[in-house]
Amino acid sequence: MAKGQHVVPSGDGWAVRKAGSERASGTYTTQKEAVSKARQIAKNQRTELYIHGKDGKIRERSSFGNDPHPPKR
Repeated sequence: MAKGQHVVPSGDGWAVRKAGSERASGTYTTQKEAVSKARQIAKNQRTELYIHGKDGKIRERSSFGNDPHPPKR
């Protein structure tokens, strides 16, 4: 798992999990709720946010820290 906060499917809902952690820092009914919480954590920790789809694959990524691949201007 890539470094940062991950929003992943969990049972009937969604979990926010720190990269490399077995336990979720929180579980939520909707993906929207999980993304909101994970975004807060990622901003506070200045890390990456990875949003996974129901299939488990990363579908979106945001950087709130030192982006190793910043966009070209």
